Amino acid sequence: MKSFTLRQALSACGGEYFGQMDILDKEISSITHDSRKVKKDSLFAAIVGERVDGHSFIPKCIEIGALCSLCEKTPSDNSPHILVKSTKQALIDIATAYRQTFDIPFIGITGSVGKTSTKEMLYAVLSQKFNVHKTQGNFNNDLGVPLTLFALEEEHQVAVIEMGISDFGEMTVLSKIVRPDVCVLTNIGNCHLENLIDRDGVKKAKTEMFDYMNEDGIAVLCGDDDKLREVNCVAGKAPLFFGFSEGCDFTAHSVSSDNAEKTDFVLQHGTAQMSATVNALGNHMVSNALAAAAVGNYFGMSDEEIVQGIAQYKAISGRQRILRTDKLTIIDDCYNANPNSMRASVETLAGFEGRRVAILGDMKELGKNEVELHREIGRFVAEKNLDLVISVGPLALNIYREARAHIDAEWFETIEEAKLELYEMLTIGDTVLVKASNSMKFSEIVEYIEEL
Repeated sequence: MKSFTLRQALSACGGEYFGQMDILDKEISSITHDSRKVKKDSLFAAIVGERVDGHSFIPKCIEIGALCSLCEKTPSDNSPHILVKSTKQALIDIATAYRQTFDIPFIGITGSVGKTSTKEMLYAVLSQKFNVHKTQGNFNNDLGVPLTLFALEEEHQVAVIEMGISDFGEMTVLSKIVRPDVCVLTNIGNCHLENLIDRDGVKKAKTEMFDYMNEDGIAVLCGDDDKLREVNCVAGKAPLFFGFSEGCDFTAHSVSSDNAEKTDFVLQHGTAQMSATVNALGNHMVSNALAAAAVGNYFGMSDEEIVQGIAQYKAISGRQRILRTDKLTIIDDCYNANPNSMRASVETLAGFEGRRVAILGDMKELGKNEVELHREIGRFVAEKNLDLVISVGPLALNIYREARAHIDAEWFETIEEAKLELYEMLTIGDTVLVKASNSMKFSEIVEYIEEL
């Protein structure tokens, strides 16, 4: 953290302080809710979780060197502490104040699909010119965003913040903290429909971000998304559109893939054209690169810097990472799934040569239309004429039922049942897509077939 005192934290959250007065003007070295990450002069935030109560770790954290704790009840050792009604809300309030100490561009990223990949692409591009801070892992909710901001240092020149939601009002909370200068929206898809009802609800919830964008900022939107294309003005300015559709400000053509690990394309904006390569597969990854190009250009980067940055992108675990073993090519895309991302991944698999196998699981939080949305994926898989689809889970049964009339298909209720048969069902040379919602724990399937 940059210079930020315990007194500033106390003022921001409006809590009641108990402890020695002389430490209030000491600088906090870090703010964390993880006792394993506490260091000298940390502020430890005690959160009551589903299985663990962080308050029980306060004495240990103080012993390690924490300056103070942020808590909802008095610590057993009565060590220095700030007492608040809600530790999570206090972290939000402190993060809001801490963000205001920075006079650098903040880029907020949201969307139904591709948030994390676009964040990584933006980081790769912007790092060619700036010292960039980015969201680590999936720290993109009302706890993760504050923790991400607390990791900002004095030397950072740009902050790239991923923002994930599942209900109305949540984006308002995050946007009030971040106050983005640039709002990047990747798409409006069928996700979190239990709360958001339909795509119009998703759009309404995601675009809450616009209400808290800095007034001189800009929106960068996917022009291939029909819902986003309806947006013609944000904060008094026309958005920048990226995508393959006519009229997009940043677009691509001559897309080709080696069906192994990279995609080549020609990046175009205005009259400028340049050859680019992204080390990933699929048009959706090219779209992510276009989003990063739009932001890079907005911040004055040269075309050469942008192309170099796109080439530096590296896929991360669970998000269309290509793994190669002696027997299989594995598309590890098991971090999460909704109908849009499922189609994109199946499309990528369909582009491979040889035998193509999709291991697909349940897509969660799709609301009342969840059965039909799974059936649609089954029909889409069949249209792509894959060699085999293996469905796992009660909802994925609907994928199997639609696909089996047209292509080879199998269904298993659990991962454990599927594992018993996978050895016999996969053959040397197969390309295997593994995809499902994160709660399905399909990473276990990836680990298993890596060892086949």
